[in-house]
Amino acid sequence: MKFKGINHLAMVTGDMDKTVRFYRDVLDMPLVATVGNVPEGYPYRHYFFELGQGNTIAFFEWPDMVNEFHKPAGLPVTGRIQFDHVSFNLENEEALLELKAKLEHHDIEVTEIIDHKIIHSIYFSDPNGIALEASFWVHDPTRRNLDYSDPTFFTDPDPVPSTRKKMKAG
Repeated sequence: MKFKGINHLAMVTGDMDKTVRFYRDVLDMPLVATVGNVPEGYPYRHYFFELGQGNTIAFFEWPDMVNEFHKPAGLPVTGRIQFDHVSFNLENEEALLELKAKLEHHDIEVTEIIDHKIIHSIYFSDPNGIALEASFWVHDPTRRNLDYSDPTFFTDPDPVPSTRKKMKAG
């Protein structure tokens, strides 16, 4: 079995129009499909935005959905949380800087560029309060021969038990 990416990541919105305006008009993700909104059949709108060929982020519109909690993008929180954020892959630093400028132009709060060594990122939130990140690979771990001894990619000084043997063997 070989995965080809993420078919779609399903999220929730209480306002599909606001969501379309953000993802299509601010992030430049093409709206590639709209389904649902059939009262006697499938009553909820379900819209898909393209991230790359075959990869989408999709939203269900649940009109009464209220998200009172907005997790700060890129920062930990206390309490029970299962989802942290989505990171969108960009081609290079120029694209990251362009997106940062576009977000600022639309008065969307965005962090400075964060250097995570293998990726550079910015963090922001969508109108639904979903924590988002945009990144580009400085060193792409998916485009190389896997080498567990490579200090560029494997820097955890105390790896979890399931990875220790491979990492020590290199």
